[in-house]
Amino acid sequence: MKKKFFIPLYFLFFAATAFSQRPVLSIATDLDLQHSFKKEQRYWAVGQAVQFQFHFTPEDGAYTWISYYSVGKFSNDLTAPAKLPATNPPQIDYRNNAEMRFKHFSVGWKHYLKGAYNNGDSWSLYGYAGFGLLLGRVINTHSVVIDTALYNVPVRSGKANFKRLTLDLGLGWEINLGGDIYFYNEARVWVPTSDYPSKYIFINKNAPLVASLNFGIRILFD
Repeated sequence: MKKKFFIPLYFLFFAATAFSQRPVLSIATDLDLQHSFKKEQRYWAVGQAVQFQFHFTPEDGAYTWISYYSVGKFSNDLTAPAKLPATNPPQIDYRNNAEMRFKHFSVGWKHYLKGAYNNGDSWSLYGYAGFGLLLGRVINTHSVVIDTALYNVPVRSGKANFKRLTLDLGLGWEINLGGDIYFYNEARVWVPTSDYPSKYIFINKNAPLVASLNFGIRILFD
């Protein structure tokens, strides 16, 4: 996994060298409203991201960010079947109450479709794509105590950490507020590119799938 994650870093390094030897730096921070779209795993959370952007030309540059989020809560009605036919009762119906939260690291490329990083005359439109590492934590609480020696549970009770590699895509617009300060609004989506199944997560395949709406301020250090 480490080799896969550092491939984008090599790409950004060589791309940066090709464009310029002296990139211009921006630092940005934003408030995020995040939604998990995966069925049986839907919830809302809020978070914050801090970005470092390196502009190699007026239209192109690299970014790296770290973001963190509040706890998202959801529940699933599940059934634990008995391991042996003679067990009574043959199954136990219960509810799993889950709490999930994320930290996310991403590196990638940002391209202005309209305008530029230093556009002070009108609004700008941009998109970006990158690769990320998602660090998650889940806490499960069952509505009843289940003896796992007698029953198969679809998801375990307790807490666990998990990781995912992600493809990160986004589209945003920004406008100059005066001087070197810009206001921006972005839509982002993280597409999981690895499963790494966890017995503490009810849905593992192509999950978690989350998107966010972000409002922030970028400061240009020109």
